[in-house]
Amino acid sequence: PLPARGEPLPPAAVRRGCGAPSPAGREQARCSTSTRLTWSICTARVINAEKSEFNEDQAACCQISIRRREPGLEENEEWLILCSTQFLTGYYWALFDGHGGPEAAIIASNYLHYCIKQKLEEVVGGITEACPPMHLSGRCVCDSDPQFVEEKHIQAEDLVVGALENAFQECDEVIGQEMEATNQTGGCTALAALYFQGKLYVANAGDSRAILVLKDDVVPMSCEFTPETERQRIQHLAFLFPKLLDGEFTRFEFPRRLKGDDVGQKVLYRDYFMEGWGYKMVEKADLKYPLVHGHGKQARLLGTLSVSRGLGDHQLKVIDTNVEVKPFLSCIPKVNVFEFAQHDIKEDDVLIMATDGLWDVLCNKEVAHVVRSFLAENRADPHRFSELAKCLVCRARGKKRGHQWMLDDSREASYDDISVFVIPLHKRDED
Repeated sequence: PLPARGEPLPPAAVRRGCGAPSPAGREQARCSTSTRLTWSICTARVINAEKSEFNEDQAACCQISIRRREPGLEENEEWLILCSTQFLTGYYWALFDGHGGPEAAIIASNYLHYCIKQKLEEVVGGITEACPPMHLSGRCVCDSDPQFVEEKHIQAEDLVVGALENAFQECDEVIGQEMEATNQTGGCTALAALYFQGKLYVANAGDSRAILVLKDDVVPMSCEFTPETERQRIQHLAFLFPKLLDGEFTRFEFPRRLKGDDVGQKVLYRDYFMEGWGYKMVEKADLKYPLVHGHGKQARLLGTLSVSRGLGDHQLKVIDTNVEVKPFLSCIPKVNVFEFAQHDIKEDDVLIMATDGLWDVLCNKEVAHVVRSFLAENRADPHRFSELAKCLVCRARGKKRGHQWMLDDSREASYDDISVFVIPLHKRDED
């Protein structure tokens, strides 16, 4: 059971996780639920690629009941607990890809859903209104309050997005406190999906990815946050707070690492406000290590992390320096919304959520092809969605599952930990 509203999870519960991390080489499909799901979608495959002793990927899903309180009613009235009409129901899935150990991912897998529930309950009075009121108390201090809300184009959907953003931030703070209390280090990426009031919300902080595979379309529901994709945000932070760099880094981007012979020469560069490139005269300070070093999968934030958003890593510093990585590593997710009422959902339409181990070797189109082919060929199999998750993992790992699932000879197999959710959209609870 979850703690009472406003109470933190006890440290032991936060750290316990949904079970001990799986031993090296052991495959594990796991579903964490606080209540029984009526939407039969606990379809996950988690595999350890043996890159570390423990599986750093964690997966969780649950049904979230959000209490809807009427103005003037006391919170402790027992009849509210028994009256199902006083609850809004949501469905939640999340993947966490740990780095520096599994601890942060375990904490996040057991706490993020509680943060989301809590943040939704704080704004549920606005969510249930056709137009969110300025004051949740029902008062209207200024006669023009409704007009101001309308001018800002604020809708119930925006309150759900804000709740998810606040939940990620609170979960990040809890991870920081727990890791410090137990003298541990590490962090994780977080990809969470919430089905709520007929809409699918996907919140991502990291390099995991979610896509909708529909009959005639592939809809990206997230984007990866890497040092390269967030170069301008990272550079702007360094511009605003240069002391964060402790004299160890230059905020400017150059096509390559500069050398002593470049001093006094005009070379290509980019600053935080630039999408394009310009030329600048190289100074000695420009020879310092760049904020973003490397290219593609080799790009590193401060020469340390391959992601620019995630949870945890509060104690992480650049090796041999006093530069903290956390100010540049954002915990705030990007939330994308999909409204089911605007689409005709078919039987084989699914949401695919996976950590970067899958996307390192398979693109959206390739995953969609595997999904459509597999489901079409296995219509009579009641476990076909679970088998599809296994099939995607096998495809990414380069394992033979019939000739059609082998990787091309020119492609390298993924040797990262891989976690996959396959969620059939047509099985959703219409209530």
